[in-house]
Amino acid sequence: MPRFNIAPGSQVLAVRERDGTRSAELLQWGLVPSWAKDPAIGARMANARSDTAFEKPSFRNAMKSRRCLVLADVFYEWQAVPGASRKRPHAIRRPDQEAFAMGGIWEYWKAKEGEGDAIVSAAILTTDANALMTPIHDRMPVIIPADAYTRWLDPRTPAPALQDLMQPCPSEWLEAFAISTRVNNPRLDEASVLEPVTDAE
Repeated sequence: MPRFNIAPGSQVLAVRERDGTRSAELLQWGLVPSWAKDPAIGARMANARSDTAFEKPSFRNAMKSRRCLVLADVFYEWQAVPGASRKRPHAIRRPDQEAFAMGGIWEYWKAKEGEGDAIVSAAILTTDANALMTPIHDRMPVIIPADAYTRWLDPRTPAPALQDLMQPCPSEWLEAFAISTRVNNPRLDEASVLEPVTDAE
């Protein structure tokens, strides 16, 4: 089913590679490390900074061998507006409105026996904003080019090659436009949240 307003804690569509086989699966958005005592920690780890992910205990093991591609055709970011009480949401997508893949990492968490189901979760990596995104926010998702999907998913890819892939994508890959604050309500999972608005609105 189409989704228009996916918030942390809900499911995202991601491609994983295990034992040489790729599969697209729904993963919980918000990384729960395998050593976590409480899976609620995932609510605070929807995103991971690419510049520190190799060092952070919560992310470093996943960065080495459990990378994924999080699929989307739009993402949202909020712009601070001087003098305004609320931030202005923006939709960012490809000009041709085709899907793209964001760099992610995933983890498997299992409660103690008899205490609930296992959770496969993911975080989206972020990098510095490109020229398009800078007026909106200082960070943006890592967007993996199609010709690098294999390198990103391959657990044998060395860290320097991964760091090269985690740079801001060219601005011409994307377009951005302001949308209604209706998107602030994750229960409104409908196409209307993507309708452009003017400054006056």
